Amino acid sequence: MELINIQHDSASIEDCVTNVAIKSKEALSGRRGYIASSKIELSFGAFMNLSITLALDFGKDMGKGIAVDYAHGRGRGDALGKAVEGLNKKLPEKAQIVDFQLGTYVTPVTRRTYAVAVAVYNVPSERKPLHEFGINERRALLRRILEEFNYNPRVLNISEIARTFGVSRDSIYYDIEQILKEKGIRRR
Repeated sequence: MELINIQHDSASIEDCVTNVAIKSKEALSGRRGYIASSKIELSFGAFMNLSITLALDFGKDMGKGIAVDYAHGRGRGDALGKAVEGLNKKLPEKAQIVDFQLGTYVTPVTRRTYAVAVAVYNVPSERKPLHEFGINERRALLRRILEEFNYNPRVLNISEIARTFGVSRDSIYYDIEQILKEKGIRRR
């Protein structure tokens, strides 16, 4: 498990929402795992503050992200409706929402109503049959398997791997040879 915090505060709601979206993409891109839980803190006043703490679990790998949107309207209901509508458009297809938060703020002088909607989500990885893997995907998977076995190719059943991927044994031997060469490891 790992905790990640994404936070921004600003006098501008737009600036705060935009920066949290950018920071979340940077913080989550390339990270393995899935979001097991989260805590969202949203507060308004002279500054808007949005803080999201995520608990990443490395048990399985999923797509993950944070969607944020804001809107203004004639009243709280109108603003919230628009913000939720905008948020729904930003959520990927098949997204599984882990947590969400909605908040409204009415400016003291102009009496303008703003709403902010935040959702933390995971997206299940689509499983592709192994026989449809291209050479780069096949090598990436073989690289991870070899890494688990300290780059010892003798533990692998080359015939079974070749059958599973729908390629020749020679292709698998060549893949392994290239992976070991990249790592600077001589074949044992």
